Amino acid sequence: MQLSTAELQEKICDLKSRLDVTVVAHFYQRDEVFEMGDITGDSLELAKKTRDDDAEFVVFCGVGFMGESVKVLSPNKRVVMPKLACCSMAKMIDGLYYDESIKTLAEAGIVKEDILPITYINSSAEVKAKIGEMGGLVCTSSNAKVIIANALKEDKKILFVPDRCLGQNIANEMGKSSCVIGDGSDPKESDIICYDGFCSVHQLFSLDDIAFYRKKYPGIKIVVHPECDPIICDAADFVGSTSQLIKYIKELPIEQKVAVGTEFNLVNRLRPKNTYVLSSSKPECPTMNETTLQDLYETLKAIEDGEPIGEIFLDEKTTKWAGIALERMMAL
Repeated sequence: MQLSTAELQEKICDLKSRLDVTVVAHFYQRDEVFEMGDITGDSLELAKKTRDDDAEFVVFCGVGFMGESVKVLSPNKRVVMPKLACCSMAKMIDGLYYDESIKTLAEAGIVKEDILPITYINSSAEVKAKIGEMGGLVCTSSNAKVIIANALKEDKKILFVPDRCLGQNIANEMGKSSCVIGDGSDPKESDIICYDGFCSVHQLFSLDDIAFYRKKYPGIKIVVHPECDPIICDAADFVGSTSQLIKYIKELPIEQKVAVGTEFNLVNRLRPKNTYVLSSSKPECPTMNETTLQDLYETLKAIEDGEPIGEIFLDEKTTKWAGIALERMMAL
């Protein structure tokens, strides 16, 4: 017999009260899953808060690279995921593609020793480890400008992976030159060299969407995530990370209309009125929405039965170097 949402939530709360677990949920999760989170937030915020938590098990409702980040920062914790979903952007680069990018830059006349790599947190532990071994570090959308500004002081070429949009938006904001590997540009002429990855959800927003809302609601604020295309960010009133968008919008007068260019589940729970999704289609992350209450219940039940499912395991070398890349970021 299929249980109702209320019944599942009751069973989940009962299991949480009896088990040594902390349920962690990303902002982009379905509402009913998000509401079950003991810790909620964006990807790095979750990893940092979880590190300070005492529970034996972390039940992470999100996508794979986030669960890996928790495991890297807290290797002694048991990290399980109700659904081993994979961020499409993170899937666009792996160790092999990263090595090929280094090779491509070498062929263009930029030797490995002259490259300082930075990876957006939306990448696998494998990629983070390769970045760490090369002396590089991780960034998030909220601290990317600080990380890149500090990195540029070393007088090296910045290789930014995997999100070309975030890399180019930060370059534009800082007045630096950028290119995308394979776009025909000479990478030696650019300060920031971007890998050709992107977020499929944040590509859904268009200039037509912005024009529509500005015409329909004169004075409306357009706010977007920096994973959006640079032409969208250039046309917006405010660009910020998930946490920065939430703070900005919460501080607006409720009468101020705002159209938001980011994932639907987050936008839908921001404010009770005068908040719109900046898209003619529903910008819902398919992998973030894979996790269901049933998955969460079954994961907790498996822990109770002594047979955890969906557990994250990383080898010692990957954990070491990915951890170094993350710690370098947090040190700044």
